[in-house]
Amino acid sequence: MTDTDHPAATAPHHGDTSATTASGAYWADLTPGSGRLAPRAHFPLGGRRLDLGGTWSFRLSPVADAPLDFLAPGGPAEGARSWSPLTVPGHWVLQGHDVPRYTNTAYPFPIDPPHVPDANPTGDHHRTFDLPDDWPVTGDGSTVLRFEGVDSCFRVWLNGVELGTSKGSRLPSEFDAGPALSRGRNDLAVRVHRWSSGSYLEDQDMWWLPGIFRDVTLLEVPPGSVGDCFVHASYDHERGSGTLRIESDVPALVSLPGLGIHDHPADRPITLPGVEPWSAELPRLYDAGLAPLSGAAPVRLRVGFRTVAIHDGRFTVNGAPVLLRGVNRHEHDPDRGRAIDRDTMREDLLLMKRHNINAVRTAHYPPHPAFLDLCDELGMWVMDECDLETHGFIHADWVGNPADDPRWRPMIMDRMRRTVERDKNHPSVVIWSLGNESHHGTNLQALADWTRERDPSRPLHYERDRTYRHSDFYSLMYAPVNEVDRIGRHEEQAPPETADAPEAEARRRRLPFLLCEFAHAMGNGPGSLAEYQRTLESHPRCAGAFVWEWIDHGLRRTGEDGRTYFAYGGDFGDSPHGGTFCIDGLLFPDRTPSPGLAAYKKAIEPVGIGLDPAACRIALRNRYDTRDLAHLLFRWTLETDGTPVADGELKTPPVPARHDADMPFPELPGLLPEPPGRAAGPTGETWLTVRAVLAADEPWAPAGHEVAWAQTRVGGPLRRPAATGPGRTPAVATFDERTGLLKDLAGLGLEGPYLDVWRAPTDNDRGMGENSVLRLWRKAGLDRLVPRTESADRRPHELPVRSRWAPDGLPHGLRVRHGWAPDGEALRLTVEISPDGPWAGLTLPRVGVRFTLPARHDRVRWYGKGPGEAYPDSAQAARVGLFGADVAALQTSYVVPQENGRRADVRWAELTDPATGRGLRVEAAGGMGVFGLTVRPWSVEQLEAAAHPHDLMPGERLHLHLDVAQHGLGSASCGPAPLGWHQLRPQLWRMDLLLRPLAPGGPA
Repeated sequence: MTDTDHPAATAPHHGDTSATTASGAYWADLTPGSGRLAPRAHFPLGGRRLDLGGTWSFRLSPVADAPLDFLAPGGPAEGARSWSPLTVPGHWVLQGHDVPRYTNTAYPFPIDPPHVPDANPTGDHHRTFDLPDDWPVTGDGSTVLRFEGVDSCFRVWLNGVELGTSKGSRLPSEFDAGPALSRGRNDLAVRVHRWSSGSYLEDQDMWWLPGIFRDVTLLEVPPGSVGDCFVHASYDHERGSGTLRIESDVPALVSLPGLGIHDHPADRPITLPGVEPWSAELPRLYDAGLAPLSGAAPVRLRVGFRTVAIHDGRFTVNGAPVLLRGVNRHEHDPDRGRAIDRDTMREDLLLMKRHNINAVRTAHYPPHPAFLDLCDELGMWVMDECDLETHGFIHADWVGNPADDPRWRPMIMDRMRRTVERDKNHPSVVIWSLGNESHHGTNLQALADWTRERDPSRPLHYERDRTYRHSDFYSLMYAPVNEVDRIGRHEEQAPPETADAPEAEARRRRLPFLLCEFAHAMGNGPGSLAEYQRTLESHPRCAGAFVWEWIDHGLRRTGEDGRTYFAYGGDFGDSPHGGTFCIDGLLFPDRTPSPGLAAYKKAIEPVGIGLDPAACRIALRNRYDTRDLAHLLFRWTLETDGTPVADGELKTPPVPARHDADMPFPELPGLLPEPPGRAAGPTGETWLTVRAVLAADEPWAPAGHEVAWAQTRVGGPLRRPAATGPGRTPAVATFDERTGLLKDLAGLGLEGPYLDVWRAPTDNDRGMGENSVLRLWRKAGLDRLVPRTESADRRPHELPVRSRWAPDGLPHGLRVRHGWAPDGEALRLTVEISPDGPWAGLTLPRVGVRFTLPARHDRVRWYGKGPGEAYPDSAQAARVGLFGADVAALQTSYVVPQENGRRADVRWAELTDPATGRGLRVEAAGGMGVFGLTVRPWSVEQLEAAAHPHDLMPGERLHLHLDVAQHGLGSASCGPAPLGWHQLRPQLWRMDLLLRPLAPGGPA
């Protein structure tokens, strides 16, 4: 290992100020660092390692050139008032020093490259460590000091001797520590600057979190050890053989005991028959040893044989087309920021695998190296992205963009080199990404040229230069479904950048297509995931897509009332800030899966199960890229009204990857035709569910884990009871004689119905800029409808009511006709809602009715879709069944409160007081069939007004929402609106409901 930067100062510093100030300071220059060793592959070196994490001493200064008064032996004086303990790895802003700041695109400092403000919070870190007695202390490179990640720029001293400086926050930096090392006690000091010239390259839609946030280690490098190697392990899918060659910086022999290879010259290619290839579906790794001829200790490697290629416009691995079902993943923990540990990384990957995700884009920087080790082990396709984004220059119309300024080339090239060299031996890394949203420029061309020469075995990705001259993929963000379909058919319009360049345009059209970001998972949503996935699967050109993003970036805080919540931009008094835009993940900040993750799992499930009850046939589609279905069991369950009546296991063939199979239904007991003339009762629905589950334990899930499922109704058509008249003694009901509203039913305290067309806006309703349906809804006054009762005509066995609901100052409105009538021991409610006046071009949030009742009725059972929430374009993860929960469990606690908790296609629901068993049953009646159910302990108005969940306090009454329809979710927070057929447009709506009081053990 050799130096790559110019030498650092080596003389001891015991009390001087920073070596340079003003415009020539190292933190604001255009050099990537000084005194660092050349970048190399990440693997365990042949010697020992000393973990230097733990409790350090820390001091925060407001400026970058604070006195260097902590470099003397022993460091800062014990009990020095300005110093305090700090955990490393960690961020000082999450440990009580200064505050975190979040921005999306705007830099939190003036655009004045490469300069940063005088006010530059700077953290001085110090710790002592004892060197083992037998650790060599020499100046021949036998000891390396390694930092895995420091944000954003740092300078390091060992025993008062400066080792060097570095920028590039999410990349490793190594220094030769030998010349400064001492036997026994050693003093390590690090100065970290919050802002640097490197910050202009790190505007990546995330919290700005300074500090030493990844591991710090001291590495022993015995003489003659392997310091760097490049594993070339390809797979020939036609011959079933692998070829291995390893470049090493010292002569070495390689051994792969699992393939019978011992002491083969590492740099001499060897072809190995019968190799099992590596893939994300079957991640076969071979343990290898690389032994230097010098006799130094061998290093351990894990080798995966695989070949990545783009063939005939398709992205392939090992000769098979691959469809990436991916996510963009920032590193985030609600308490530790980006200082995450290996257990958290494993938890992320296990959750991904269990939700059918097969690919990760490391947005927008290389992850901790241990994450890629786990991707190799568990199986995940990885797009490894360089630590580069200059998005903030959009606010300067891209003037001064470093991506197109040759003076910045050394810094930008350094980041790509450190990415590729560190991660080049990971079989999981199948695509290199040059960075994100940095517009275009000559420096990107330099990155592409160098990377292609250094590693021609992997394709490159870069989305924002729409000539795609630097990319091997045609890539877009947030394209709507119909545009993806046109692209898949090669029918898209040429982008302006290539419209007049025939050769460039012809090349672009030959590229595979990738949605590097889609389905912005902000709040309740995203919608249309199933439609996106079916479109991607329909076209060979499509290589897949990555949801934005994996996890909400909320930071845990405690309010004045002692309740915890997750903070977003502005909650720390930070300005400018990006507000809630960092709350856009499939996981909540504490890694609780959101309903969006369940919807994504269903949309991308690797097995399609088609159930045809008319033909009594099952169609299986294997959507895996390389794996057959032999590892799955197919279990079926028959349920009537949610109660299991039979189950079994299907005998299925081991369908090969990307193939189909067809088989008959199993023998289903009790499914006989109903006698002629016999009407179905309110119950008796029979549903067949087929589930694909793991037959045996996998490294990422136990046997029995559900991979895919499908469901169909095989008996009991959806017919609801017609009106029967007064019949038995009806429940006692009290009405408001003027408005016809119910004031009570059988002493339950039930009140309503009120017209219900508003919902607490979702992030996707709010949208972005002009793409905001909420703006249109508010302009149309849908949040402020007021009623006018036209008539309420009480009759012996009915109470018909007419009313009109409309906003102040506007001519349009909704006419509502609702009627009450006894129906046996129940009360029947019929509702007609119709548009009145000019509604052209408008949609509505929801249509239905709302009731309130005392909060003690907080136990809910329902027969319909569940167990989770479901909206028109996100309902694929919900299945028909019998479910129960208390009201608190029905709420989805989004970090930003908004519409949530709706259960879809409900046939009946019961709300009961668990102390008495009394309550209310609501049934769909007549031609209605099903309704949407939402039960909340607060009103829509309270939900909309809340900034965080802890702002919501349960009241004395529950709010019961019964809707006939809702507007879809879409992903307009950064993307398209709901598809047309998921938009709720004015029409005539009818509802028919039975309200039945419940006594303990049954109806009252």
